[in-house]
Amino acid sequence: MLRETRHEKLLHLLEQEDVLPVGEIARRLGVSEATARRDVTELSDAGRLRRVYGGAIGLPRPEGVERPFNEEDVGDLPAKDAVAATAALLIQDGETVLLDIGTTTLRLARLLHGRQITVVTSSLAVYEELRSDAAVSLVLLGGRVRRNYQSLVGHLTHAALSEVYVDRAFLGTSGVVPDGRVLDTTEVEVPVKRAMLRASRQCVLLATARKFPGTGNARVCEAGDIDVLITNRAADPATLAKFREADVEVVQA
Repeated sequence: MLRETRHEKLLHLLEQEDVLPVGEIARRLGVSEATARRDVTELSDAGRLRRVYGGAIGLPRPEGVERPFNEEDVGDLPAKDAVAATAALLIQDGETVLLDIGTTTLRLARLLHGRQITVVTSSLAVYEELRSDAAVSLVLLGGRVRRNYQSLVGHLTHAALSEVYVDRAFLGTSGVVPDGRVLDTTEVEVPVKRAMLRASRQCVLLATARKFPGTGNARVCEAGDIDVLITNRAADPATLAKFREADVEVVQA
C-alpha cells in the first residue's frame, strides 16, 4: 500500500473510532508497528491527527469538508456483500434498475457484470465499475459532481430522474431509526434519493445491521415508502417490526 493511501486510510479509521493504539493501527493497515509509528508521526507533524502515548487521536474534520468515498473505510464489508448478493437475486434479465451511491450499491454493481439489463445511476463509482461491460446498458444521470462522494446531485440530476421509470431502485442509507425513518448524513443527497423513490416501480432499501440506528440527521423517507428492505440477521428486531407493520417485505441475508 502506498504511503499516501495508507495515511488516508488511517485518517478514515480515526474518523470512525476516534482513538487507536499503534498496535491496532499496524494490524488494520497491514504494516509493522515501526511503520505505523512513522505514519502517526508524519501525520501529527502535518497537523492531521494528534499523537498520544502509544497511539493516535483523530481531529475533527473542518466544517463543510466532506470525507471521501472509500470502500475500505467500512468495517462490515462481509455484511454488505451478503446484502448485495441477496439484492442481485431480485434483478431479472431485461430489467432497468436504478442504483444509488454507496458501498453496498457498488458491491451490488459488481455482481451485475454480464447481465442483460439496464443500469441507471448517479454513482460515478458504479459507472466506473460497469462502463466497460458491453452486456450492461449503462445510463449515467447528469448533475453536479461531488468528488468526495463520487456522486451526481442537483437540479440536472432531478430533471433526469423525472424522465425515467425503472423496475427497481436500490437505495442506500446512513441510518434507520427505531420508528422506521430512513436517514442520510448529507442533505444534498436527500432530494436525489426521493426522486429515485418516485422513479421506480419497486424501491429496495439496502441497509446492513450496523445501520440500525446508524447515523444521519436528514430524513429521506418513512418505512412505508419502501417496498423491500434487505438487511442482515443481526438487524434490530423492533425496527424491522416497524417495517413489517408498514407492509414492507423484510429480507434478512
